[in-house]
Amino acid sequence: MPTMVPAPDYSAAMHYLKSIATAGTDRAPIVMAKMKATPVNDFFARNGRIRPDGLHVHGMYLMQVKSPDESKYHWDYCKHIATVPGDQAFSPVVDRACPGVR
Repeated sequence: MPTMVPAPDYSAAMHYLKSIATAGTDRAPIVMAKMKATPVNDFFARNGRIRPDGLHVHGMYLMQVKSPDESKYHWDYCKHIATVPGDQAFSPVVDRACPGVR
């Protein structure tokens, strides 16, 4: 069962590989431009995007651990309470944050 440790790695790797295929090259500047221009829509992120500073912004789930009585099957440990939009879940881009943004 994927968790918050391997799931974003797999999502990022697939986004990278799909961007290479779409761009038709593995040249980093071209692939990065394609990655930033293409929304991330997969099992991990819905309508995620890569900002100019390179941060992947996506909705974050607020979860609550279920009581043993609420859990009905294996891996049924949490219930979804809310989704925090990416623009609220991640800090904003600031000029001094990254020289690559300037």
